[in-house]
Amino acid sequence: MKYRLILWAALLCGFLFRANAQGVEFRDLTFRQALEQAQKEGKLVFMDCYTSWCGPCKLMASKEFVQEKAGEYFNPRFVSVKIDMEKGEGVELRKRYDVNAYPTLLVLNVKGELLCRHAGYLSVDELIDFAE
Repeated sequence: MKYRLILWAALLCGFLFRANAQGVEFRDLTFRQALEQAQKEGKLVFMDCYTSWCGPCKLMASKEFVQEKAGEYFNPRFVSVKIDMEKGEGVELRKRYDVNAYPTLLVLNVKGELLCRHAGYLSVDELIDFAE
């Protein structure tokens, strides 16, 4: 009985620890707010340019961005935002950054200047290599 209790406690602790593991923290900010926040925090901006109908975008959101490894790399270095390129300010941003394929991943400085870009799906390791 005592061993079962210890086993259940260990399993529960392991589950709770994994539940706290976090992937990329995408913030609910406008583009302008993301630039301002990046300047305040001394970070760059990582922008996931997506559409609601994009299969690879959904796959990256559910398989790659959620990995703890991605969060450990991106969260200390970037203010990350997801922007739908067919809605709201995304329409203008799509033109500004010439986004024609999805997903398109952009790294920007605090002035909104493009530092690097990638169009298409990336695994978590490829994602980190891209951002380095």
